[in-house]
Amino acid sequence: MGSTDRIKNVAARVAKWHDAGHQIVVVPSAMSGETNRLIGLAKQIMDQPDPRELDMIASTGEQVSVGLLAMALLAIGKDAVSYTGWQAGIRTDSSFTKARIQSIDDTRVLRDLANGKIVIITGFQGMDEDGNISTLGRGGSDTSAVAIAAALKADECLIYTDVDGVYTTDPRVVDEARRLSKITFEEMLELASLGSKVLQTRSVEFAGNYQVPTRVLSSLTDPLMPLAEEASSGTLISFEEESNMEQAVISGIAFNRDEAKITVLGVPDKPGVAFHILGPIAEANIEVDMIIQNQSVDGKTDFTFTVSRNDYVQAMKVLEDQKDILGAAKIVGDAKVSKVSAVGVGMRSHVGVASDMFRTLSEEGINIQMISTSEIKISVLIDEKYMELAVRALHKSFNLEQS
Repeated sequence: MGSTDRIKNVAARVAKWHDAGHQIVVVPSAMSGETNRLIGLAKQIMDQPDPRELDMIASTGEQVSVGLLAMALLAIGKDAVSYTGWQAGIRTDSSFTKARIQSIDDTRVLRDLANGKIVIITGFQGMDEDGNISTLGRGGSDTSAVAIAAALKADECLIYTDVDGVYTTDPRVVDEARRLSKITFEEMLELASLGSKVLQTRSVEFAGNYQVPTRVLSSLTDPLMPLAEEASSGTLISFEEESNMEQAVISGIAFNRDEAKITVLGVPDKPGVAFHILGPIAEANIEVDMIIQNQSVDGKTDFTFTVSRNDYVQAMKVLEDQKDILGAAKIVGDAKVSKVSAVGVGMRSHVGVASDMFRTLSEEGINIQMISTSEIKISVLIDEKYMELAVRALHKSFNLEQS
């Protein structure tokens, strides 16, 4: 959606699928740079824009896109109609700029599809129960698309983006990164939550929870390429049980530069200490990621956790305000850290993955500050200056360049 020429290409691609007999709902994002421009205008008026009014402004970018795409389809003889999120029945909570979808009334959309129309719906937005426009946060168009696909019980949700699929890691960091033809929902959810920017985390959650087959495709290919070729390209996000092959131990290496570490030093080691520290953080609508509580020494302990770098200043202020209540000796932070993660469902049946990862980092002289694990991932927090070195070393260590 970067320009009117690109929008015409999108129209040609959509028309191709419609001509093949498919019922089509399209969820476009705003035109390239438009959301940033709108937010920039708001910040020229208020340093910290009012969230409700910011959503009113930011939502207009997608409205332009759906109108232009509908016109492009009408211009080539296709019956198309555009709707805003709220016109299409998308209801959200009232967490402005970070709203979550609560329900979708698909009556209007299904009626249009039955009448042969191509329906175009704004991504990224909806309406709360009080009739206020709300937005879903960055990457919300992916979430809207998968949520709509789930509500409509679509055969497949195709996500067109500026990459041609999901890679073993970011090709801009590792030249040997390889595109995956298939990945499980579990792995994709971990990769998305750990820093992979291909899909927004909530979109993968929707896809997995509602079992919506989702394919990541390139928007830069020829819009008139044969349908069979396009339908089998990219990366299919599927269910683990559908795979007939033994999974590789590790599917990908994810990383996230957007990390900050906060340590609350010398708090009394007693029941409820974690709640009293993280409760005020949660009330400030700040998400916490990695957490470590040190062993008690003389009845005192240190409590460390990570937040998004964008939330770092606010989180530090919240804790400084709570310092006396917490009985903390000191609160320190570091906004120059990064998280690197190894992800793969194959970890379930292979031992020694953690030791291989730690050995590789040790050989590169990289110190691990925090460790977090799940059934299919291992994450480490390191100094941000070593992030790319760590990604390259781990990608090579786990032989991810090989098919």
